[in-house]
Amino acid sequence: MVGLNEARAYLRIDSEDDDKIIKDLLDTAIQLCTDIARCETKEQLFKSDYGDTVVLYALGYLYEHREEADHHDLVMSLRYLLSPLREGVL
Repeated sequence: MVGLNEARAYLRIDSEDDDKIIKDLLDTAIQLCTDIARCETKEQLFKSDYGDTVVLYALGYLYEHREEADHHDLVMSLRYLLSPLREGVL
């Protein structure tokens, strides 16, 4: 499971100034990926080999584009990345 420290390291943020927004965006990324993957729980998402990676990708997108994010583009990318999990392959 991705935590705040791992998220800050992934985003290359050293200060704790943005911890609140990072935490909120991390929660959003986890929920978004869980929903798109059609997982019952977030634990099920993180059991897959790449759950952490996809959540960090979503977090990075949301953080970098927090003012002008194209959510449709993000959702389509996540559907592609999570398709094996969505289709029950994993």
